[in-house]
Amino acid sequence: MFKVLVSDPISDLGIQQLVDAEDVAVDKKPGLSEDELVSIIGEYDALLVRSQTRVTPRIMEAGKQLKVVGRAGVGVDNIDLEAATQRGIIVINAPDGNTITTCEHTFAMMMAVARHIPQAYLKTVNGVWDRKSFLGVELRNKTLGVLGMGRIGSEVAKRAKAFGMDIMGYDPFMTEERAEKLGVKLASVDEIIRHADFMTVHTPLTPETRHMIGKKQFEVMKPGMRIVNCARGGIIDELALVEAIDAGIVAGAAFDVFEVEPPQEDHPFLTHPKIIVTPHLGASTVEAQENVAIDVSEQVLHILRNEPFSNAVNMPPIPANLQSKLQPYYALGEKLGSLVAQITEGAVQEITVRYSGELAEVDTQPLTRYIVKGVLSHHLGSDQVNVVNSMHLAKVRDLNIVQQKSQTSKDFTNLVTVSLRTKQEERIVAGTLLTGYGERVVQIDKFPVDVTPEGNLILISHNDKPGIIGRVGTLLGNNDVNIATMQVGRQLVGGSAIMVLTVDKNAGKDILEQLTSLSDLNTAKEITLF
Repeated sequence: MFKVLVSDPISDLGIQQLVDAEDVAVDKKPGLSEDELVSIIGEYDALLVRSQTRVTPRIMEAGKQLKVVGRAGVGVDNIDLEAATQRGIIVINAPDGNTITTCEHTFAMMMAVARHIPQAYLKTVNGVWDRKSFLGVELRNKTLGVLGMGRIGSEVAKRAKAFGMDIMGYDPFMTEERAEKLGVKLASVDEIIRHADFMTVHTPLTPETRHMIGKKQFEVMKPGMRIVNCARGGIIDELALVEAIDAGIVAGAAFDVFEVEPPQEDHPFLTHPKIIVTPHLGASTVEAQENVAIDVSEQVLHILRNEPFSNAVNMPPIPANLQSKLQPYYALGEKLGSLVAQITEGAVQEITVRYSGELAEVDTQPLTRYIVKGVLSHHLGSDQVNVVNSMHLAKVRDLNIVQQKSQTSKDFTNLVTVSLRTKQEERIVAGTLLTGYGERVVQIDKFPVDVTPEGNLILISHNDKPGIIGRVGTLLGNNDVNIATMQVGRQLVGGSAIMVLTVDKNAGKDILEQLTSLSDLNTAKEITLF
């Protein structure tokens, strides 16, 4: 008989399948302190929590029989993942449970901003019968731009088609084939802001997506745009949005999220007549709260019964002998994945990982997971991707993962080579561990380099002409960007070449644009590795 402890308030319907299982006994004891949990957790096989219980290393150490911790929701920041992994305890969450409810809230906000519903309600209940001030627009025959075509964005697109809307979709991993299946026109962010009538964002908040819609985007945006954000605060520059509305560029906006929550009392969104706000209600429905509990309960049953399961968010145990060989390469692999993702243009279709040398003799699947995590985290956010779900996330995005092995490795004991293929291009990076020196990137595309993969980097492609290094250094110096190291790679004198700079701080888009304006300099990309 398996014993399951529920230590946070979770609906009875959500855990009913656990209660009904003949081989499971469920105890509901919400509100326990850490000491109280430590004193009783030793007799339980599974622990179910929401956000109140903090599952600490002490609790897991005391859980001698603990096999799984289930989080009835998405975030797992209240669970110590490292401690769980070390003890072989699987941590699972319920990432799909709030998909429909967030999608529907997006549509509620879209309808509200199209028809001025909150503003009209407020006047009406205050005794003012005013039909003339609230002339709205229909959704039919309008173009909706969806930024982020994951689970929620795809569901929004499906419903928008039922309203007779034309859909433009942007997603760094969306292929034309998948877009065609969804009935969506694949588009860039720039195309959406120039042509869409409505825009909704459904991307995670990452350094790449922070303020992805800002002052520059508003300057070229189609006049009359209406914007909805039920994803994450910070994706849209809030102050720039207010300026765009006041300038007549944006007709209205509806936000369920803020950069800082709760917002300050003087936040301009709270008093602006053309902005609708709600207090982060995207997942706040009875059904969503029940669904996440149902989803996590089902996976707990599978784990307890030693059946296939999904939605694990930590690394399952790896044999000690294999772990000792692979662990030194985990950080390098993730950085290689992140690096190649940051320099690649277009929707990724295939990730190829080639292991050369001694690594070819062992099971490298755990290391591949770290590499894929590095690729996906750049676009989806590190809080959404981990080494367990990375392969699953790649699969649902139709990414082909190829592993190749060769026992010969020129010049290196071990070499890890990662390539990304899109319709536009294929980019390649390779790295190794050098005794006494640590992680090294030794190849970028066809060029040999020797770069430590950490901090702020600038990758420049240029023509191998005298003086270009000096011009780059002068430009960065004039912009107060200090160069820590510089690596130059070339194959032929006077031919194409690359330059990899380690700089002391983030350069920013303006400086990159200045770099690309230099003669004989082709591209400049900023790379951030931690």
